[in-house]
Amino acid sequence: MADIKIFFKLFATLQDYLPPEAKMTNALVLEIAEATTVAQIVERFNLPQKLVHLVLIDGSFIPPAERIGRVLREGETLAIWPPVAGG
Repeated sequence: MADIKIFFKLFATLQDYLPPEAKMTNALVLEIAEATTVAQIVERFNLPQKLVHLVLIDGSFIPPAERIGRVLREGETLAIWPPVAGG
């Protein structure tokens, strides 16, 4: 299987889970195996499930039930936000 590249973005408090070189832009390019899922990326970066609130791929919402089976494709952008508090 070939590797593919995706863009990975974390927002707000989740930025702390990015490597230091990515914290300025809150994003990095990841090389991943072709069949990698959203859930596998969450695990790879040790993101606490309770903080993985809003998940978008190229701007489209991915419901929690679909994250285990949703395979990422070449060039896609995976963006994750924690729950947002405030009024």
